[in-house]
Amino acid sequence: MAVLPAGFALPPLPYLLALLAALGAVGALLVRQRPPVTDDIVLALAPWMVLGSAFHVLYVLESLPPAVRPLAGTPAVYLSVAAVAGATWLGSATLASGETPRLLGGVGLVALVPVVAAVVGVGVGRRSLRLRPPLAILLLSAVAAAATWALLRRRSPDVALTGRVGALAVAGHALDGVSTAVGIDLLGFGERTPLSALIIEFAASLPTASLIGSGWLFVLVKLVVAAVVVAALTDMVREEPTQGRLLLGFVAAVGLGPGAHNVLLFAVA
Repeated sequence: MAVLPAGFALPPLPYLLALLAALGAVGALLVRQRPPVTDDIVLALAPWMVLGSAFHVLYVLESLPPAVRPLAGTPAVYLSVAAVAGATWLGSATLASGETPRLLGGVGLVALVPVVAAVVGVGVGRRSLRLRPPLAILLLSAVAAAATWALLRRRSPDVALTGRVGALAVAGHALDGVSTAVGIDLLGFGERTPLSALIIEFAASLPTASLIGSGWLFVLVKLVVAAVVVAALTDMVREEPTQGRLLLGFVAAVGLGPGAHNVLLFAVA
């Protein structure tokens, strides 16, 4: 059985070496300087998570220049954005430590806007732009995330210690789950990740498939797993705040990145 997502391929060797060198240098400097990891810092990384997704959508749409295209595939896009985001974090912490979250998030937003505009421009140029599915996904995801977070806080009050980062992790996976379900059941898209595809295939074999489709089980699994992981990391956030917040940020990125990718792709493809 395949483990890696469809389309997973390393970039040409020169690009790969340059990405690894850049990421290694930035990582070493971050370890050396150890800038504070607060809720605001992790939240400021959210635009960068979406930036990578938007960049990859342009890759899927074959709308990037040949020289840039190898940086936007999977997994190169993760390395590319991580290196630039890390360098921005370092620069922000050095130039204005008190304004680091604002600068980090602001630069991410400034970089994100033209990339999203380029995605929309492709949709307009191809006359394939449709806004209703993305808006419906965002609305349903917000409802699912809010309900899951409220239930989680009621069942495990200590999860409040994870703060906005914990909520972001739940919201990211709600977006991924809902967008995947809509793409599968209503828009005719497929699932590239093997494990996710297995869950959807199992749901398609159930009697409920003819009534409510096959994506509902994936949404449920994503929400349950996100809630369990956030609850499990609560003690780490309490005892080791830096490591706990970074892990929660990673959990959020694993959901928010694919979810944002789906929303943007469904809007134009």
